[in-house]
Amino acid sequence: MRQYRIVNQGDGPKIEGTRITVYDVLEYLTKGRSREWIALTLGLSSCQVQTAIDYIHQHEAEVHAAYGLIMERMRQGNPAWVDERLRQNRSRFEAMLASCQSKGRSAGEALQHAENSGGR
Repeated sequence: MRQYRIVNQGDGPKIEGTRITVYDVLEYLTKGRSREWIALTLGLSSCQVQTAIDYIHQHEAEVHAAYGLIMERMRQGNPAWVDERLRQNRSRFEAMLASCQSKGRSAGEALQHAENSGGR
């Protein structure tokens, strides 16, 4: 049976080989979800989820403190400058999409055009 590990490369503890953090697993656990449900939802094996659960139990105070900070940051929302930049980017994309569609291109082709032109 394969052994899974939790790794931290400076961006939080994750299940090795994935982008899934222990905080992702913790969030589902706090909502009463089962290990099997979490595994299915996140595309993980039951063993990978159990590794995260074990890590959460072994580092309970640290994990809960960090999770609390993450949740507080989410409650605060984006700074005004980020919201403004998102609004500007959305407006530019909508204009580009309208232009592409007026030329008979699909939304997918518009996205491809945006990627190839660097958003210009």
